[in-house]
Amino acid sequence: MRVLVFGAAGQVGREVCRAAWPRSCEVSPLDRSAIDITNAAAVGAVIAQQRPDLVINLAAYTAVDRAESEPETAWAVNCAGAAHIAAACGDTAVPLIHLSTDYVFDGRKADPYREEDAVGPLCVYGCSKEAGERAVRAAVAHHIILRTAWVYGAHGTNFVKTMLRLGAERPLLRVVADQCGCPTAAADIAAALIVIAGHVEAGEARWGTFHFAGAGSVSWHGFANEIFDLAAPRIGAWPRGSKPRVERITTDQYPTPARRPMNSVLDCRKITEAFGISPQPWRTSLTAVVRELVDPVRNQGRDEGDRR
Repeated sequence: MRVLVFGAAGQVGREVCRAAWPRSCEVSPLDRSAIDITNAAAVGAVIAQQRPDLVINLAAYTAVDRAESEPETAWAVNCAGAAHIAAACGDTAVPLIHLSTDYVFDGRKADPYREEDAVGPLCVYGCSKEAGERAVRAAVAHHIILRTAWVYGAHGTNFVKTMLRLGAERPLLRVVADQCGCPTAAADIAAALIVIAGHVEAGEARWGTFHFAGAGSVSWHGFANEIFDLAAPRIGAWPRGSKPRVERITTDQYPTPARRPMNSVLDCRKITEAFGISPQPWRTSLTAVVRELVDPVRNQGRDEGDRR
């Protein structure tokens, strides 16, 4: 099976490319230097040339706050770009897996969000991603929209790497404690995509929208504390003598350009029932990523410029 991957240089894309795929799968990665997904003709041409059996779209504009001042760019990538890929897949009857986000929800629900819950994005990023979802549904019948949340990994820019950097510079960090979600390792998303691709190859895929995120939930404050607890014994001597203290603050105390959902916890039961995929506890996956990040040998040459 030929698998064409858009967004191969991002956090999830890199994990997809370095993961162990079955021998029956041939993965062709494309990054921004190879294809501009905002160019419909270019997208159509590359899919016609590659003739894939499955397309995975991981390309996205994910700078949530910057999107508020760059809405045209966010919409061009997250909505129009997704629409171009979906249209090309629809025209050639190629199945599409499209990665989306928890930020399509407004965060007012008290319980975890299920796939059928009403969307209500609060920011440009969320709105553009939700519109991209609609474009995918409209253009290609055989699609899987995979919503995930709070993505982090050894590559790119993310909350875990930011906390480790700031923790080495400051004795005190103030982190929001009233927003809750599900931290999700990019490598876990890649593993889930491989399982889903196997079902597509076998002709056993269930199409539609699914949630996949780290099992369990936590606030940003709790997430930060866990990062430092895991890093402390591996780092040894912190620059300031001890790991930083993390102070609880509210969303109102830390205003940002983009509004974020207060609760974006995802219910992942549907993907377990459909594909047998059970997300790992987020703490388990975080342990592996922190270990990789603080290992000075394996961490050489990490690129801080990539974005999910």
